[in-house]
Order: sequence, then C-alpha cells, then structure tokens
Amino acid sequence: MPNTLAHQNDVFLPYMRDVTRSEQSLRELNLMWRTIESFAKMNYLAETKSILETMAATRAGFDQLEHELVASLVHEKVANVLMEIGTKAHYVIDIVVRNLYERTADVGFLATDRDLCEFVSGMQGDADVIRERLLAYRRKYTVYDEIMLLDRDGNVLVQIDEHTEVEGSIDPLIGQTLASKGYVETFRATDLRPNKQEALIYSQRMLHPVTQEVVGILCLCFDFEKEMRGIFDSHRDPEERSIMLLLDRDNRVIASADPLWVPLGAAVPVNRSGSRRLMMFGGRKYLVQTFSAEGYQGYMGPPGWQGQVMVPVEVAFLEGGDRTLMSLDSALADGLLSHAQSFSPPLYKIMQAAETIQRVVWNGQVMTAGRGESGHQLKSVLGQISETGSRSNELFSQSISDLYETVLGSSLRGTEFMSHLLVDLLDRNLYERSNDCRWWALTPALRNTLAAPVQTDAMLRQVTGILAYINSLYTVYTRLFVYDRSGRILASTKLGNSGVDNAVVGTTIEHATLEAVLSLATEQDYHVTPFVPTPLYDNLPTYVYHAAIRHPDNPKTIVGGIGIVFDAAPEFSAMLHGGLNGKVGTTAFFVDREGRIIASTDPARPVGSHLGIDSAIRRQQNGCSTSRITVHDGNYASMGCTVSNGYREFKVSDGYRDDVIAVVFESFGEVRGRGASGNRAVAMLSRPPLERGGRQFATCYVDGNLFAVPAEQVLEALPGSDLLPMSMGRFDGRIGMLAVEHENEDTKFIWVFDLGHMVRGQPSETAAGRQVIVVRHGEQSIGLLVDALHGVPEFGDRQITPTPFARDAGGALVSDVIKDEGGGLLIQVLDVDYLYRTLKAGDLPCMPELMAQEAA
Repeated sequence: MPNTLAHQNDVFLPYMRDVTRSEQSLRELNLMWRTIESFAKMNYLAETKSILETMAATRAGFDQLEHELVASLVHEKVANVLMEIGTKAHYVIDIVVRNLYERTADVGFLATDRDLCEFVSGMQGDADVIRERLLAYRRKYTVYDEIMLLDRDGNVLVQIDEHTEVEGSIDPLIGQTLASKGYVETFRATDLRPNKQEALIYSQRMLHPVTQEVVGILCLCFDFEKEMRGIFDSHRDPEERSIMLLLDRDNRVIASADPLWVPLGAAVPVNRSGSRRLMMFGGRKYLVQTFSAEGYQGYMGPPGWQGQVMVPVEVAFLEGGDRTLMSLDSALADGLLSHAQSFSPPLYKIMQAAETIQRVVWNGQVMTAGRGESGHQLKSVLGQISETGSRSNELFSQSISDLYETVLGSSLRGTEFMSHLLVDLLDRNLYERSNDCRWWALTPALRNTLAAPVQTDAMLRQVTGILAYINSLYTVYTRLFVYDRSGRILASTKLGNSGVDNAVVGTTIEHATLEAVLSLATEQDYHVTPFVPTPLYDNLPTYVYHAAIRHPDNPKTIVGGIGIVFDAAPEFSAMLHGGLNGKVGTTAFFVDREGRIIASTDPARPVGSHLGIDSAIRRQQNGCSTSRITVHDGNYASMGCTVSNGYREFKVSDGYRDDVIAVVFESFGEVRGRGASGNRAVAMLSRPPLERGGRQFATCYVDGNLFAVPAEQVLEALPGSDLLPMSMGRFDGRIGMLAVEHENEDTKFIWVFDLGHMVRGQPSETAAGRQVIVVRHGEQSIGLLVDALHGVPEFGDRQITPTPFARDAGGALVSDVIKDEGGGLLIQVLDVDYLYRTLKAGDLPCMPELMAQEAA
C-alpha cells in the first residue's frame, strides 16, 4: 500500500495545486517542530519533560502525515474524479441499451402487421397507402429516420425517406435476415443508408399472411446520430473538462460528445477495471472510466458496445468554486463533520492531527499560567510552540475546509447527476408507452371489429389473440384491453395468463376516462390516467395509457378505445435501482409536485406516502436540477433533485403534462448534537493591554458556547478517546474513569463527568474528538468531558463580571461571565469550588435555569 500511494503521489501530485501547497506547509511545519524540540532539549527543565514527550509524539505524527496524509488526499481526489466520470460512463451505455431494447420489440411487432405483410406478399399493391401507414408509424415513433419494406431479392418496395431514394440492396443483412426467425441488429456502413457513414438498422423477415412463407423484409432505421446528440447535450460536462463517448467492441468511437476533440472512428484506450492508471491518447494523459452493458430485460445491446468518459489529467483536479460550507448552518456542518471517519478517512486523519497539536499547545499554556518570570525559559519554548501551533491550526483548518468542500461537492454533484439520469430514464420509458397505445389503436383488426354492428365471438377471439401476441412482446404491460364507445371492455389480456381475462371483460372503464378518449381529436392524441390505484392493476397505483380506435372508413368517428396498463411497480423500481447501481447508503424516489411518492427504493417509504422536500424544490421549473446538504430520516445527507423535462415531443409539445421529480439521498450518518465533531474554528478574542493582575483562564467548547476554568485549577487536557466507561454507582453525569500519569508518580485514575450534561440537563452524545480537562481542587482531581479545547487567554478584572446566581449562598455552576471587549463574546466561568462541593454531596451540578425547572 505505501508503495502504491507513493507512486500515486508521483503521478498525480503535479496536477493538484491545493494538495501541493498542503504538502509544502506540512514539510515546513515538520521542520519547525523538530527545531523546537531540539531547543527544548538544550534548555531542559523538569517542567519540559512531559511537553517533550508529547512533542516527540507530535513530531512523529507529522512524519506520518508528511508521508501518508498527502498520499491519502491524492487518493481521495482521484477516487472522486473516477466516481463522477464512472457514473456518466455507466449512464451512456445504460440509456442506449434501454432505448434499443424497445426497438427490438418494435420490429418484431411491425413485421407481423397484416396490411404490410399483404403488400409485401403481392396480395394488394397500393404503395401510397402503405407509405402513409409507415409514415403514421413514424409520426408516433420519432426515433426512426427511415422505414423500408424489401422483397426477398433486396429490392426496395416502399420507403419513407424521400431525400435518399434507394432502389435495392446487396447488403449481407438481407440474406441474414431472411434466414433468421428473430430480428437482426446491424451497425455499420450499408447501401440501405448511402448518405450515412454508419447506420443502425433493425430488420426482420416478413411472412405471407396465409402460407407463412418468407416474402420480404422490414427495416427500421434508428436515428442514431440525433439520439446520441440528445444524450450528450443533456448530460455533458458544463465545464467541458471531460468527454462522453460510445465505443464498439474494438474500442472504436462510434459516438462522441465532441467529434473535434475525439473524432468518430478513433481507437481509444479503455479502463474497464476502474484502474487509477493514466492513459495516453492524442498526446495527452487521461483518467478514463469504461463500462460495458449490464443488460435490460435480457437484452445486452449491440455486442461489445461500451460507455466511456475521459478527462485530461491536467484539468481533472482544477480547484472549483464550491462554497457548500459557507451556506451550511454551523450546527449541520459540525454534526456532519463528526462522521468524517466513515465518509472521508483522510479528512478524519487531519482532524485528529489538529486535535493533537492543539492539545499540546493548550497544555503548555496551562503549565506556565501564573509562573511569572520564573518560567522564562519554559515560556520561551512554549512561545515557539504556541506560534507554530497557531500556524499548524491554520493549516489544518484550511485543509479540513478544503477537503470537506471536495467531499461534499463531489457528493452533491453525484446525487444531482443521478437524479437527472433517473428522471431522464423515466421520461424516455414513458415516451414509448405513449407511442405504443396510439400505434396499436391503428391495428386494422381492432378497427374493423369495433366498427362492426355486432362483435361476434370469433371477432373477439381474434382481438384477444392480437392483444396476447402484443403483450408477449411488450412485457412492460400487465394488461392490454379494448373497449367500445360505451366504455365496456370487450377483450383483455393479462401478462402471464392465456385466454380471456375474465376479471375485467364486461366491466366498464371510468366515465371521466371514457369522455377524455372520445374527445381525442386525432390519431396523434392520447390520454393517460393519473397515477392512482386502479382495479386494472390489482388496485395498485399506475399509469394507464389510452388511445381512440377510429372507424376504418371514417377516421373522425371514434368506435372505441385501447388501454394499456403499465407495470409501474417493477419497472420504476428497476429504473431507480439501476440508476443507483448498488451505491451503498443511497436511496432514490420518484415523486409528484405534491411530494407524493410514485416509486421508492426505501421500504420505509412506500408508494403513496409523502416525501418531505422543500416546496421551493417542488416548484422548480421543468428540467431544473438542484442539490443541497440536508437532514433526511434523522441522517445527514446530500440530496439531488431534478424535475422532468420530457423526451422528444413527449411532455414537450404533445399536450400531455405530468411532472415527476427524481430525488436522490446519499446518507452520511445519524444526526448528532452541536459540538459532535470537536472541530471548532478558533474564536477571535481581542487582546487589549492587560491590567496589572490580569488572570488566565483555560477555555473550552460545550454545545458551541465558550466556558472557562481558572488556569491555575487545571492540570492538563487528555483525549476523550482514553476514557474508560464504568457502570458503578449509577451517578448521573459520571461517565467513566481516566488514567493520569505524571513523572515520578504512580498512575492515578480519576472520575470523569459530562460537562455538557450539567449545562443542558441531557447526556452528551458519543462522538470522536472530545477532550477531557483535568481540574484540581486541593489534593483531588476530576475530569470534565468537553466538545473541544479553545485556548488559555488572559483577561483584566474589568472584563470579569459576577453572575446574579453567584451571590446565592450555595453558589452556582457559572460564577462569572467574561466579556471580550473587541469581539463581543461572552465566556462563562465555572466555579470549581461549587462543582466539587456539589459532586461530593452526591448531586450533579447544573445551570440555574435547570434547577428552577426541577423545582417546578
């Protein structure tokens, strides 16, 4: 591992200016600590022994930091970049495969269309009528730019692209399609599309309606270039630092977000293993992520196709403008930071180092409190420690802030992009549903049956057979049904069942739905029921898509309708889980504008319940995305949200409106109280000229407030992690014991009490980074658990004011208040005499307001 980290340093550090600055500062500080240690040894005093021991540990810590911390920071930054470009690479191939899966079903169904088969068989010869039928199909399925019918010899019988006329083809796909029972998928140059460098064609043989002999071929030509432009334009890097690509099995570029940067046909290096190795292309070094298809509904996409994103290393780590921390509530930022050990180990390591250095300086200042000139040599050492410690704290504070911004910014970008991906998947999927219902409504057998004065059993059996065949190809529907003008269901299928679906045949659709279908003006129009429970879906919520079935001789006359029931539960669940791609600690939802859940990956939040998100997010414009740090289900989390924006004409220009919001949460850990992280920016105390007789106080944080203890009554501070929990005596506020070791003395164990419990009346939450201040009273010592250390400042008498409660006969936990003249801070001074006296009596000291509440 060390060798690996060292190698990463050599490779990536030249491109990380912020980390390079930290490395230089660490190196300088390490040298300074070594110099101070040497000076302290030359001016050895008995009092410096304990400091020297601590300094030795600190210097060793700096050695470790210098060699490992920077490498960890490099590792974290590289991991973040790979995660971000990997998410996009996975999306590229996933969205393509999902789209092309629909094409495989389309060609299989359209190749069995009776009117088309009769024409190719020579049973009827009106090419204009057939061309219009193909154009009607294209008006609904706008993903195709050409549809062709060919005979067995490759002669083109009908095509819809008037700008590129083709008489015939000698392409090998003709023979391959004629010999295949299923569809054939072809992507390459072909004489069927002479004006295209490469074409993606789905072909299927067609059979004679009576003899079932092979008579010709249907070719659906997918508008590949336009589709890929849409994907890239929607999800490209706004800063244009990275590029999205689609590759074939030979690692050759078949679609590029920027062909001037990475041209079509170029062979590029790939990284399917997630390696951190830099890869060379066109004279530049890149970080690369490559993903193959995982498949959708058993379809794996064209063989060998891959999604890839590449980012040049020289721009991969440019310092962005993230200012997430500035907008965060301090309590939220502090509590979230307490989970650094789990979500960012390097960040946690810096925080630990900062706490160690601060404790060294704080203990040294406590040791010299009240020594006057007799401690001159010691003060000289400690003055250097204090100055260097301040520089160390400044470095650590900046490092913590920078890395914190990096981690949070990466998470926010990740959740926001994921929400964009998810809502895009939803719109693209439901686009197909709107196409299907409208096209199937044009099926001649359905139109003839519903236009007949009487629907015979033979007619209805034929209709049921057609619906069953369609349903076997399009398994995203649980039920397809046909109804007459009165709304009575005449035929229906249910996925997985054969024969007549007796559960709904003879029942009537809702009156409002029937009215909407009967009012549809053209064959391009459709109606979708709201996402509510319906008997057609076992009383679960879903969308049901409807289209009007029109009289074959008079299209303005509506003779009934077709309804298709979308299998919402598994389909939406697959979208959400597929988008998350197994990311731990992450949940995703589809919700409507009211926050009602349409789909969820969280079992505790079922469909139909409400998700509490800000009304401002729910009111966002279509296509807008946002992200923020928030609290979700008692956990700190980054949240990304995107409002649906439609796909092609769906929800854009077709008159249908049903906004859906994708919401993604990445959890960092449970909510903790203020001060949980132990990380505090040093409060700026003004330093006016001291009056003669100024006093020193050891200051600390509890719940974000400053408390002080007279410095002469403090021995030292020790890490809270050394605390030994004890269950003896059941004394409220007594939380354990701590070993105190001093030179030429036996190890002593002292009781430790929770100062936060005394202040607020509730126990402090367990968290890393807390400190224990050892306070003495005569010959006795106890420990006080606090959130963090602050300093050992001096104050003049005129800055110290007794509290009203201090005049009480029994005293008070806070005897005085110190007002910082420049900054306006109030520091509460603890009465150590009262503290000991109350504890000795068997009671836990508390604030006056808590005493009043208990008395009441």
